[in-house]
Amino acid sequence: MYCRNCGKEVAPQAVVCVSCGLPPATGRKFCQNCGAESNPAAEVCIKCGVRLLQGAAGQQTQKSKIAAGLLGIFLGWLGIHRFYLGYTGIAVAQLILGVLGIVTCGITTTASAIWGLVEGIMILTGSIDKDASGQPLRE
Repeated sequence: MYCRNCGKEVAPQAVVCVSCGLPPATGRKFCQNCGAESNPAAEVCIKCGVRLLQGAAGQQTQKSKIAAGLLGIFLGWLGIHRFYLGYTGIAVAQLILGVLGIVTCGITTTASAIWGLVEGIMILTGSIDKDASGQPLRE
């Protein structure tokens, strides 16, 4: 395996490249299979034909802090902001509480709405600043 950032050979289980210090799959300059220089926009290596990794496990685009915060404030009672950030377990819990309000005369929905509102504010203020995969939220 080769580092996508510097093209140096790395062990398959390596967390960081010892040559450049970055995670091996974060770059876009070299093929992870053969080490050949590649076009950053290419999806397939023209030398060996292997599909190029697009980041740590498919270069995930950073999630928007503003989008997550607003989703938390306005739709937090359904856990939509947590689904957006990739926290599906917590999102399902908020969704169940929100929908359970039909049976509990809105008590659980109110609790879930307050929970979502608080988390939305925490996201916007930077207290929650990473998504479920550990990527920082973009401004």
